[in-house]
Amino acid sequence: MSDQHDDIAARVAATRAQLFDTLDAIEDKLNVPKQLGIAASKLKRGIDEKPVPYLTGIAAGVAVVGGIVVMVLRRR
Repeated sequence: MSDQHDDIAARVAATRAQLFDTLDAIEDKLNVPKQLGIAASKLKRGIDEKPVPYLTGIAAGVAVVGGIVVMVLRRR
């Protein structure tokens, strides 16, 4: 009987640990400031390693936004 109790207690403890790990992972994913910091760090690292693709993407984004602004202003 004691072995069965110990086995159940061990499984409960393992399940509880998995639940806490899952909740920590969910909390990290929902932490917007933390996720923005991670994204900014990745972007900075990418720009430092290979600046041309990132700068090209930024320039294309600026051109698209500029085009949209021009279209909106012309319709007025």
